[in-house]
Amino acid sequence: MGWDGRDRSYVWTVRLLLCATLLLSIPSAQAQTEPEYKMEIGAGVGLMNYLGDFNGNLLKDMEPMGGLVLKYKMNPRMAWSAGLNYSQLKGSSKDVDTWYPVLADNPIDFTTDVVNFDVRYEYNFWPFGTGKEYRGAQPLTPFIALGAGLVFAKSNESVTGFTMPIGVGVKYKLKQRLNLTAEWVMHFSGTDKLDGVKDPYGIKSSGMFKNTDCFSTIQVSITYEFMERCRTCHNDRE
Repeated sequence: MGWDGRDRSYVWTVRLLLCATLLLSIPSAQAQTEPEYKMEIGAGVGLMNYLGDFNGNLLKDMEPMGGLVLKYKMNPRMAWSAGLNYSQLKGSSKDVDTWYPVLADNPIDFTTDVVNFDVRYEYNFWPFGTGKEYRGAQPLTPFIALGAGLVFAKSNESVTGFTMPIGVGVKYKLKQRLNLTAEWVMHFSGTDKLDGVKDPYGIKSSGMFKNTDCFSTIQVSITYEFMERCRTCHNDRE
């Protein structure tokens, strides 16, 4: 018994449907096997400026800054970030309208070398990723950061103090394993000697951040993802 035209047409229809199903399943299979990475390492450049007794302007006396960054990604929304930056703080008591008793007859200009190390918690407003390794991930997200750190400064003497960085920024995924970050961070310090002068008002201060110096940073960094995440470790995923 031979096949008629309808039988042959039916067979070819089934074959075409099978081929179409196979082709459509390839991207899905690739997405399921797309590797995830839990670490990032990179470098950044930016600007740093002094905020204290002799300056209250966020854009005044900004100096070039460079640094390194290392991140641990807990999941697409949260990460821990460690940063090490170097820059200088510059300023002058000649440019301010406030009268300081201890500097009335001896105004100062200062240049302070600064090394800052901090560890921060970062929270992404949207799940951050390529969308392949995590369903619903976005290649662009704003984020906020909060942490603690240390500042090592040297002008006319060496000074070490703690810092509390608070910042905001934006992350953008350039490629699957390459990320671009732009951020602004205010670093509240526990020392009043980043400008080389302690208590120029001549008034005894009290409180953790009372009469202390601060600095702000604007930075753009590029990081590379590494250390593939274990896919069978369900407790290592969101």
